[in-house]
Order: sequence, then C-alpha cells, then structure tokens
Amino acid sequence: MASAAIPADSSDRSHPEWQYLDLMRRIWNEGSERVDRTGIGTRSVFGTMLRFDLADGRMPLITTKRVYWKTATREMLWFLTGETNIRPLVLQGVKIWNEWPHANYVRQTGNTIALDEFVQRIANDATFAEKWGDLGPVYGKQWVDWPTYRYGADGKYERGPGINQVAEVVESLRSNPGSRRHIIEGWNVAQLDRMALPPCHKTYQFHVGDGKLNCALYQRSCDVALGLPFNLWSGALLQRMIAQQVDLEPGEFVWMGGDTHLYRNHEDLVTEQLTREPSGSPRLEISRRPDSIFGYRIEDFLVEGYTPQGALSAPVAV
Repeated sequence: MASAAIPADSSDRSHPEWQYLDLMRRIWNEGSERVDRTGIGTRSVFGTMLRFDLADGRMPLITTKRVYWKTATREMLWFLTGETNIRPLVLQGVKIWNEWPHANYVRQTGNTIALDEFVQRIANDATFAEKWGDLGPVYGKQWVDWPTYRYGADGKYERGPGINQVAEVVESLRSNPGSRRHIIEGWNVAQLDRMALPPCHKTYQFHVGDGKLNCALYQRSCDVALGLPFNLWSGALLQRMIAQQVDLEPGEFVWMGGDTHLYRNHEDLVTEQLTREPSGSPRLEISRRPDSIFGYRIEDFLVEGYTPQGALSAPVAV
C-alpha cells in the first residue's frame, strides 16, 4: 500500500536547510518507485541541486536531526591519507564503512560472525584487518594516488607514479586560479569492480571568483536520509580546508545529485524529520593552518551554534 503524501510546510522559508527538507518531501511524494541493487527499493528523482553560502563560517550542517560532524570529519581526513582499510576508522570509533567488509567476509568465508565481533577483530588484529578490512581502491586512493601505467625499459607494461589530484588542485588554484580544470575525480572506470562501493560523491570542481573559492560537488547516487547530511558537511569541509590553504575566502558550495533517493524502509525517519523546523546557524572555525592540505587533525575543527534536534536512525542498505 502506498504511503500518504506528506504535506508542504507553511513556516518561514529563509533558513537554507529548507532546501534539504523540500527535497526530501519532493522525493517521498513524487519520486518514482525503483528496484535497486540492495533489493529494498527506493523513491527517486533525477537531477537535483542545493546551494549554500559558506561566508562567515556558515556550514550546511543539518539541524532537524543530529549529524555527527566529527565522524564525517574523521572520514574526510582518512580520505586525504589515501588509506583504504577501515582499521584507522575503527580505532577512532567511526562505524560508517563497517558493513561492506563484514558482508564480504561473510560471503567469502561462510562464517556468520556478528558485525560487532567482526569489527572488534579488525581493531584487535592487524593481520586480520589487513586481509579483511580493505575496501579496495575507494575515494582516498583515487584522490591522492590515481594509478598511471607505462611501458618500462624492458618493454613490459608497469605501474607508473600515482597522481595526487588533491595536491595538484591546491597548486593549480594558487598558480592559475582562473583555470576551469580544478577537478578532483573519483570515478576510475578501470578499478570500479575492485571497490567495495564505487564513489557516490564522485566529482569535485573548484572555481575562483571575486576572491572566493566556490565548490560544485556532483554525486551520482545519494541516500538523502542518511548519506546526504554527511555529504553536505564533508564537501563544504573540503572546500573550507582548501580555501584556507590557498588564501581565499569560502564562497558558495553547490551540491548536485544524479539518482537522488529515499529508501522505502526509511519512512519513519522521513515522516518524523519533516515535522521539524530548522533553526540556528552552525559555524565552523578552523583553529590552525597546517603546512599542507594533508596536515589537518580532528582537533583543528570547532563547530559553534549547533543545537540540533534529536538523532534519527534508519537501517543502512548495503
């Protein structure tokens, strides 16, 4: 039986978070029913956009539910290391990637170990983690070590030096700010089948105008209830970090979605969140400027003015 449509809210619409809530409402009320790879099913719309002004420290941090911004920040810092194993995240208490290697372990070994027990083994046993905790060449690997290949002196095809896209973008923003090629790309077609999950937030493009650094993020697939709040924070965070490194003020963060969806088993979360109204203006202070984009630490980030409503949970589709 189809769920009832959720009526539009008639409150003041000036808060930028209404963009997110309106998108959620539109998908739930108007999205097409789709069968997806998880078997759960989604309601989906295609081709969406949200825009946020990052002036004065403002950040797109959702207030109508609690978003664990430190978790998202730890993940972004992990991406920038080029690491692809979940163990560094597990040791920091970050759980967002655990389901994929766990499912792979169960599938390959037939051992129906509980997720919590699997994660504990990842934390306690480095050898076990090395074998079973790796996600393949996901985000960070492509960002800072995109593989190249060449013919060696013996005529054999061999691995060449990796390309650090993040470092190259920082340098190009400094040396050639008017370029239209300030891009970080995660969609390496040749390696998709080796990734636990092909990149969802796949393309970042940076633009300099009027002394400000703008960023457009294209996301091919987006879980609006659980994933998008993290993606908005993380994309704007990367923009803020790069802006600091290249001596520019942060400008506009533009998020664009391809297949933008809600899972059908997220109805309780959607219904509850759409009864809530956004409030406040969360701001991010970066307390230190390291020598490199790769030198930030979690303690460098301080969020002020964030008083979210209660957390909302829903199952993750793997």
